[in-house]
Amino acid sequence: MPNRLIKETSPYLLQHAHNPVDWYPWGDEALQKAKLENKPIFLSIGYAACHWCHVMEEESFKDPRTASYLNQYFVPIKVDREERPDLDNLYMSAVISMTGQGGWPMSVFLTPDLKPFYGGTYFPPVPRYGMPSFLEVLEGIQQVWQTNRQNIESVAEKVSEYLQETNQWRTVTASQINPELLDQAATNLIRHYDRQNGGWGRAPKFPQPMVIEFLLHRHFRGQPESLEIARHALDVMQGGGLWDVVGGGFHRYSTDSRWLVPHFEKMLYDNALLAQTYLHAYLLTGDIEYRYTCERTLDFILREMTHSSGGFYSSLDADSEGEEGRYYLWSKTEILTALQNLPEREIFLATYPLPDEGNFEGKIILQSRAPFNILAADQGLPVQEYLKQLDIPIQALHRARSERIRPHTDDKIIVSWNALALRAFAEAGHYLQRQDYLLAAQRNAAFILENLISENTLYRTWRQGISRTPAFLEDYAGLAVALLTLYQFDDNSRWYFEAQRLVEWVIGRFKDPEGGFFDAAQQSSNIPLLPKYPQDNPIPSGNALAAHALMLLWALDERSSYQEIALELLATLQQTAAEYPTAFAYWLQIQDFAAGPIQQVALVSPSSSFQPHLQWFSPAVTPYHPRRIRVYASLPLSEHAPKIFEEKSTIQNQPTAYICQNFSCKQPLVDFEQYVRTISEGLA
Repeated sequence: MPNRLIKETSPYLLQHAHNPVDWYPWGDEALQKAKLENKPIFLSIGYAACHWCHVMEEESFKDPRTASYLNQYFVPIKVDREERPDLDNLYMSAVISMTGQGGWPMSVFLTPDLKPFYGGTYFPPVPRYGMPSFLEVLEGIQQVWQTNRQNIESVAEKVSEYLQETNQWRTVTASQINPELLDQAATNLIRHYDRQNGGWGRAPKFPQPMVIEFLLHRHFRGQPESLEIARHALDVMQGGGLWDVVGGGFHRYSTDSRWLVPHFEKMLYDNALLAQTYLHAYLLTGDIEYRYTCERTLDFILREMTHSSGGFYSSLDADSEGEEGRYYLWSKTEILTALQNLPEREIFLATYPLPDEGNFEGKIILQSRAPFNILAADQGLPVQEYLKQLDIPIQALHRARSERIRPHTDDKIIVSWNALALRAFAEAGHYLQRQDYLLAAQRNAAFILENLISENTLYRTWRQGISRTPAFLEDYAGLAVALLTLYQFDDNSRWYFEAQRLVEWVIGRFKDPEGGFFDAAQQSSNIPLLPKYPQDNPIPSGNALAAHALMLLWALDERSSYQEIALELLATLQQTAAEYPTAFAYWLQIQDFAAGPIQQVALVSPSSSFQPHLQWFSPAVTPYHPRRIRVYASLPLSEHAPKIFEEKSTIQNQPTAYICQNFSCKQPLVDFEQYVRTISEGLA
């Protein structure tokens, strides 16, 4: 008999629907049961692509003896962290405070009033790794629950007090960003960079796209070492290991310091953020290998993570056929067989070493010998031609790999993650002149607006026609940023109107009177604390996204209240971001943006039959700059057009450009050549 999870839509919860554990989803039924029966809650939080979540399920949650004990003495609750980031953040903070570390699966024990008193991550079925078995943990907690409840309640109270204290922060009144703190943050990142292997910190190593993006921004401020570090980080990641050479896209993180052996799951948010960062690196440097990595990442998303209606899926599992990474590993014989009779085989073999003994548990993970530009020079080829020839054997391997059993796809669609991908596709569509990417962005935006907003409420997830869970701050603000990004490359004023509506909802539903925004719209009866976490994780924090949305909207709408709220947020976190830049890298990007100058370019056409933006806003004429906002409209203006177009008419019935900095505009331009000479003036 399946348990209650069979009625859920989350693939992660459905994976556990046939466990002998009597799982409940998080909700009133489970929480009332804990109170009525005076039992502790066992809360297990994970996600579908999590390898160790699968391991613990096989070892413990499918074990009849363990399940029977758990059902008898506890109320077991399963949560998909991707559906409920509020619960995940809250109880992960508790686990870290109690143990000094965290991860997934998260295993946390709560009193019936939802206060955590014991926690950890993975527990083995028998004592090992210096840990007790999961059953021993259950038995120990049950004994203390019966004999020393006062001790449990004391611990629970202390942990809850800690969570309350760390959740409270107030904004400060500030009128400007301190550029010296931005310099300090960049200096800290450069100082602590691993110049030998790349990245920050020890293994496991995470890709850190938001950190790299901030360093790219600092290059525009005249910090050349920032670009050097950013390029090195991008080069080591795209060589393989973390990067899926055969199929494109990035795995979650590297388990070693050399970026060779990844944790093999693929997450939408990693690939969206990394694609955008590689795009910006290409636009800044002109290095074709960054464009290659960006395009192959976006092509992977389109091919393997896109719903037929335009939404983007959440993840690909690490496991297939019961083994982590099996889908991605090769023997030397398999590779040579797939490449036989290919003239380009020699370029592949010169790029990727194939040791007879393998480089990971007797198998081969592909990783290049050196950066692509060096390898191309060794072959006497331009980088573009080298990559073109290298792609032929890679496609042969991809065809061979497609015969294998593919990892499971978590096909739920999450708004905040989709918003990150939407931004990457919109920018790449324009700057790489890829209409298929721009179309993907347009379809994704339409899909979200049409399927995940109902009765003025945004929902967080969608799967098989069902929208679940009211959205969180990161969803509202992230989608607003994405729509404002798309509006710059597609003059459909619907995107602007919906973004402004989302921002107004953020202010009305999430604002904390003490400053900043709560991560959830309102405190329900079944969560003990309304979270407000400022720190960036693998994705930008909700508050940082809110600050970004407000700054973008201010730049288009000229409403000072938007800027005031954003600056309060940005200034409050500036000292903290400078001291801990890897944890607040998205904040640093928006602080750099807010420090200005911000250039606003408004192009007005006498009618829609003219399309001057195709020439005036082409990538060569109006190049990428992180502090440039460019929008186009034709007369008559749409009723939803932003205020930046007010009182900006055409001159002599010709396309007319208005170039402004912080709303101070130069003389309008109708001469294209003069526009070309003027566009980059005064924008460092």
